[in-house]
Amino acid sequence: MGIQGSGKKATNVTLDQALLKDAKALGVNVSQAAEKGLDEAVRQAKGEAWQRENAEAMEAWGKWVEENGLPLEKYRMF
Repeated sequence: MGIQGSGKKATNVTLDQALLKDAKALGVNVSQAAEKGLDEAVRQAKGEAWQRENAEAMEAWGKWVEENGLPLEKYRMF
């Protein structure tokens, strides 16, 4: 199956010429490598955004635990 119907979209990117030459010489699938790298960058950016968006709630939870201890702590086996 080609690009149509596969959930993928053709796009243009600008890459370092030497890096692209090395990749091709080594048989690296540039599209797959770019997609994998972009996937990782998006995951990292989403994680960082989540941390920023939830920093206040996480800080409040940390303070609550400091003041009250962990919920259900009496049932911990360690």
